[in-house]
Amino acid sequence: MKSIHKFAAVMALGLAATTAQAGNVLVVLSDANRLDLKDGKVFATGFYLNELMQPVKLLLDAGHEITFATPLGSAPTVDASSIDPMYFGNDPAQLKVHQDLLDRLALTSSEKSPVVSLARIEQQGYGRFDAVYIPGGHAPMQDLLKSPALGRLLADFHSRNKTTALVCHGPIALLSTLPDAQHFVTALESGQAGRAPQWIYSGYQMTVISNQEEEQAKSQLGGGQMKFYPQTALQQAGAQYRSNAAPWTPNVVVDRELITGQNPASALGVAQELLKRLK
Repeated sequence: MKSIHKFAAVMALGLAATTAQAGNVLVVLSDANRLDLKDGKVFATGFYLNELMQPVKLLLDAGHEITFATPLGSAPTVDASSIDPMYFGNDPAQLKVHQDLLDRLALTSSEKSPVVSLARIEQQGYGRFDAVYIPGGHAPMQDLLKSPALGRLLADFHSRNKTTALVCHGPIALLSTLPDAQHFVTALESGQAGRAPQWIYSGYQMTVISNQEEEQAKSQLGGGQMKFYPQTALQQAGAQYRSNAAPWTPNVVVDRELITGQNPASALGVAQELLKRLK
């Protein structure tokens, strides 16, 4: 009987330790379901399925808690073009696993989505979160890059050296920490942006989807053209850009609290680095 009680006590301690080690990760998505292009054209977009759900699944499987937020608290939109086995190792079964998880979480449901606003996150206090993760898809280029609420959140994480992970187009959100992000974005759109002053990430090594990859993928835009490319924008702001050796291959760059991934193929690598930090 004593051995049974001892075993139960050890198990309880183990469960308690696991719970104590669990982190709370904030996942920030865009409210946008479109990207405004040059000449008044519009591209329907959202988040990329694998860039959100592969890290989310790994985090949940490891026992971490996840809170989802957008600037306005709207249900985010999945980019329809990303619902493709090619982003899951050409494995239709893996695509279904991640689609099913998205459905269970109800993130994109206008009635049931658990997503909250960044204003609500600020009210709750940034201190309750151990890390922030921002996936790509083109949507962050519509709103996250100039969101004052996101800028305050990221600046707080930066000041506390708290893990900040972003992938593909997601790293463009780092521009939100500029003193006047809206002005800088407007200058980028007009091709007149100078070196950004007082950027907290100036000099950081980082990556984002490359200009070369954007050029190769521009047929997805249906003949439209982006107002600017994120690689150029981050370099103009003061980033030390690091690219992969071959387009569309995984590339993860870590510098201080920042973890960035270059493209959809980098999402799992970013998630694995994030998991290491949470341990």
